[in-house]
Amino acid sequence: MKKLSLWKRVAAPGLLFLAFGRIGTAQTLPAPPIGSLPLPDDTVQVNLLTLPPDSLVAAPVDSVKLLWAQTPPELRDLVGDRVGCIETDMPHVFNNSVLAYVNFFTQRNRAYTQRVLERENMYFPIFEKYLAKYDLPNDLKYLAVVESALIPTAKSRVGATGLWQFMGPTASDWRLVRDEWVDERMSPEKATEAACKYLRALYGVFHDWELVLASYNWGVGNVQRVMRRTGKKTFWDLYPHMPKETRNYVPTFTAIMYTMKYAREHQLHSPELRYQYAEPLDTLHLRGRAFDLRRLSQAVGLSDSLALLRYNPEIKRAYLPSGYRSYVIQIPSALRAQLVNVDRSTLFAYCQPLRELPQPLVPLPPRMAGAPAAPALLAAAPPPEAPRLQRKVHTVRRGQTIATVARHYDVSQSQLRRWNKLSSRQQTLRAQQKLLVFVPTPTEKQPTPTPTYTKVAAQVPEALPTVASARRADGTVVTPVAVVKPVAPAAAIATAAAAPTRSVARRTEAPAHQERPTSTPETPSIATATVAPADTAATLYTVRRGDNLSKIAQRHEVTVAQLMDWNPSASSQLMPGQKLTLYVTQAEEEAPAAPVLTAAAPKPAPRSQPAAPTLAPPRTYLVQPGDTLYNISRRYQGVTVEQLRRLNHLKSDAVKPGQKLIVETS
Repeated sequence: MKKLSLWKRVAAPGLLFLAFGRIGTAQTLPAPPIGSLPLPDDTVQVNLLTLPPDSLVAAPVDSVKLLWAQTPPELRDLVGDRVGCIETDMPHVFNNSVLAYVNFFTQRNRAYTQRVLERENMYFPIFEKYLAKYDLPNDLKYLAVVESALIPTAKSRVGATGLWQFMGPTASDWRLVRDEWVDERMSPEKATEAACKYLRALYGVFHDWELVLASYNWGVGNVQRVMRRTGKKTFWDLYPHMPKETRNYVPTFTAIMYTMKYAREHQLHSPELRYQYAEPLDTLHLRGRAFDLRRLSQAVGLSDSLALLRYNPEIKRAYLPSGYRSYVIQIPSALRAQLVNVDRSTLFAYCQPLRELPQPLVPLPPRMAGAPAAPALLAAAPPPEAPRLQRKVHTVRRGQTIATVARHYDVSQSQLRRWNKLSSRQQTLRAQQKLLVFVPTPTEKQPTPTPTYTKVAAQVPEALPTVASARRADGTVVTPVAVVKPVAPAAAIATAAAAPTRSVARRTEAPAHQERPTSTPETPSIATATVAPADTAATLYTVRRGDNLSKIAQRHEVTVAQLMDWNPSASSQLMPGQKLTLYVTQAEEEAPAAPVLTAAAPKPAPRSQPAAPTLAPPRTYLVQPGDTLYNISRRYQGVTVEQLRRLNHLKSDAVKPGQKLIVETS
């Protein structure tokens, strides 16, 4: 009995071990191969262990930690040692996130890495040249691999473009031109230099390359905002507070740098790869001429008409129009032998684009039943020639803005910014700054023929009969029209000189040494010049509250057109206190009433009296945003703030944009 109990004591633990060991063996699943694991996602916890419903529930396992656990220790240690041995100033911390991306680039997506290796020898020399020029770490060249996979025309879903994936506003900040013809974000040389300047400026802000990479992806303001909110100063301390794309950005950079340096150890190079190498290039200055790269490709015998466009990826179309800014295109040096003996004018004449600009449609002649078409009579008129422009350099004066300079030359602000490469955010200009402006070339005026004059003796016509007015029963006054007898031309001139009437319109007085031209009574005309009549005197009228041009014209028995002619600076909206120039007849009350003539007889101004001195209208200034009375007084010599306040009846120095100020009076 003692032996049996002793056997039970010894055999019971063994049986329990075998029973539970068999259960554990039944629930163990084979580990999936390393190449089939998904990319690490730091924000998602995945359950990779699938157990039967009646078994124990497995705890969620992080995919990155699982990959770390399933990677053989020998390979994990080898990759860690290689990353630690890289001599560079760039971040090369090795952890489970870096190992996951190393596995992605070396095993799961080998084709992507091999495409990058094919273009490595073409673009890395350009990167190394500018990185050395701006004293930056040489391994920053791998940042372009992370951004665009070394594709110069790459575009992201949010609009980032080029090797360095510049957004539009950032490209404008670093002087990369973007218009309908050229996008310099896709230029390897210009975009690389702008990226080096940008990275150097970011390092001046953070002094940490990991934060520089994070801000390049997420933005400087976002990184600084998180640093102020959390009080953290390093990338790995800020890691949980960043979006997923930015968190994976630095590990991706480290994995790319390792993969490119140890590509041969992972058998990524292959004889089947089509490696690309940089070619020596020459430049061709267009100097504003129209040029078609397809025509040049045909001229040098290239089979692909767009072959030269690959050397100039920043050009959106295959040609540039005439009048475009002086641009420089790149062509292979191998074509020098074919172009060296070609005259420059001949080359540009051959490379003119066939369809440089959209042409207006030619109107078709109407087809009428029973009538033949007459294309010769309905031929389209030749399109008007584009106005020729001339370059002019404008020196900025104190207080001038982009808006005032553009208004002075009658151009748009966008044109002024494009001509001088000014950013859209810049509004002010510094004094003595030079601006390039294109203005139309003045056309030569055709000489006008000199009229001939004939001296005619004046004759006094017979006295006109006096006509009385009659009043109807309803109170309407009826004035009969006097019948004027036809007189000789000389008599008509004398009659016009003797009639003391106010001129309907002002006409230009001829010089004293010239004779008056003869006039024909059959076609009398009314002068339309803008000189005040000789029998009037200039007076100033102060606009009162409620006045408008119609009321003032009716009150002084003039027309609104005359008021506008006498006051060119006035607008339809009058302001109380504004001064208007009026020309009133001196002997208006003393002049006898003139008989009523027919509508065919004009009332010209007398010619024998000398013209009275005219009063020039006051000079006005339209207030711009940011103007003060002091700035306005500095622009006009001899004008003080007190004079401006007195001339415009101002009680303070406050002025509003759009307000008109009188700055000078005669």
